[in-house]
Amino acid sequence: MRRRTLLITGALGAAILTLAVGQSRLVASLAQPAVQAPVFEVDPFWPKPLPNGWVLGSTIGVGVDARDHVYIIHRGGATLNARTEAGYALVGPCCTAAPPVLEFDPEGNLVNSWGGPGDGYTWPGSNHGISIDPMGNVWIGGNGARDSVNAADSHILKFTRDGRFLQQIGVPGRATDSRSLEAFGRVAKVAFDPSQNEVYVADGYGNKRVAVLDMATGRIKRFWGAYGNAPSDSNYGPYDPDKPLIPQFRNPVHCAEPSVDGLIYVCDRPNNRIQVFRRDGTFVKEVRVAPRTRGDGAVWDIAFSRDAQQKYLYLADGKNERIYVMDRQSLEILTMFGDGGRQPGQFFAVHSIATDSKGNIFTTETYEGKRVQRFVYKGVRPVTRRDQGTPWPSR
Repeated sequence: MRRRTLLITGALGAAILTLAVGQSRLVASLAQPAVQAPVFEVDPFWPKPLPNGWVLGSTIGVGVDARDHVYIIHRGGATLNARTEAGYALVGPCCTAAPPVLEFDPEGNLVNSWGGPGDGYTWPGSNHGISIDPMGNVWIGGNGARDSVNAADSHILKFTRDGRFLQQIGVPGRATDSRSLEAFGRVAKVAFDPSQNEVYVADGYGNKRVAVLDMATGRIKRFWGAYGNAPSDSNYGPYDPDKPLIPQFRNPVHCAEPSVDGLIYVCDRPNNRIQVFRRDGTFVKEVRVAPRTRGDGAVWDIAFSRDAQQKYLYLADGKNERIYVMDRQSLEILTMFGDGGRQPGQFFAVHSIATDSKGNIFTTETYEGKRVQRFVYKGVRPVTRRDQGTPWPSR
């Protein structure tokens, strides 16, 4: 009897101890706040259909102005498939290439279109990137290489929002030179720091640097390479995830985005890394994203959330076909959405990304993607799945 009592007492004590440990763990877990992140749903009805039988070629850039008007730039006839797209113009009303620059209002109505060669400037052989400065002016880069017809794109163009030419910055046709103060090397994209009246250039497909310009004059003020090193045009060969990281950027340097707190986030695309700098080029930190990605790389373009602190960073990965939602300060991936495919909310080479004042995300797709999509901001919620998949609207 005594032995039985001891056994019962021991079992009861163990049960109480287990309950106490479990309860303490529960209390501890409740004390830990769930990871929070912005949530989005694709809007399958944005934008509205284009007029005139227009279709898009490789859609290579997106920007949003202070009125929440969305500008995209595409490559038109140069990237239309002659058999399945442009060829139809020979036998019917469809299809013809839309003008290079299209402007949509917040409801998705096409409100303006323009672009292409004109007097006083050299239109890029291969336009690349479109950005809207604080005055509403439109800046366009180009990544065209020298060929039998075109000089290399070593310049930037600036227009009013309705397409009136303002300025050509840099000299077209110059060779690669990452230390040049006169020309660029096939620019991927520009971004703006209005507090300093400066322009940040991801320079780019030929050069391997970030260049900083005076916004008013276009003068190159400073530049740097990876880790803040003096840039080098040396060829380090293809990316190998099993080798040490190289001390320079690889082509293309695909974005250089200033944040509100004076940091510059740089897309070193084929190296699968984001590098962060201070305004003067001092290296701060880096993070690798999908580091075993080869080919086009994983780090294509960056946009920030529109809260005052820019708490979140959105990273477009056109090789793995997704958008990463990251904590901007820690560069931790909180969640992701998207998938490869043709349906709304899926991607084929998601190339560029931008946000509007309401927190909505806009993306464009290159290669055979050839479209713009809107993802509607639905607020910040606890993360229940790291990979959200296709963000289809809830019923």
